[in-house]
Amino acid sequence: MSFLDYLLLWLHIGFAIFALGPATVAAHFTPRYIRAKDVGVLRFLNRTTRIFGLLTIAVFLFGLALGRAALAKPYLSVSMTLFIVGAVLLVMIERDQRTAIRVLSSASEEDDAQVQTGRIAMLASIMALMWLIILVLMVWFNPNS
Repeated sequence: MSFLDYLLLWLHIGFAIFALGPATVAAHFTPRYIRAKDVGVLRFLNRTTRIFGLLTIAVFLFGLALGRAALAKPYLSVSMTLFIVGAVLLVMIERDQRTAIRVLSSASEEDDAQVQTGRIAMLASIMALMWLIILVLMVWFNPNS
């Protein structure tokens, strides 16, 4: 591996840890604070999800640059597909967070954002499982590891 490949690998792993991790954690904590009706914390979790969600694009781009010679390999195709699906789930979670904030900020007491609670919990769990599957694919099937 050349110096550029090592640099791309470090950037790819670094962004995976420091971008995917906080976005996933923020998504997982959201249902708890919807049930507690804590709009201030929900706004913080929404901002965290949005900022770190945008940073996850770098994980994909650095991974794409790193695997440029082997993109046709099945484990990379599956990983990229799962990553794109996970990113779409992250967008859906962020949308539901905004909806929950809007609902809980309204004066109506009858709507308590229970729909968003269940959907965010489900989507965040599926997204986290996808990140773990991608990790297994990258470690188990990568011939360079």
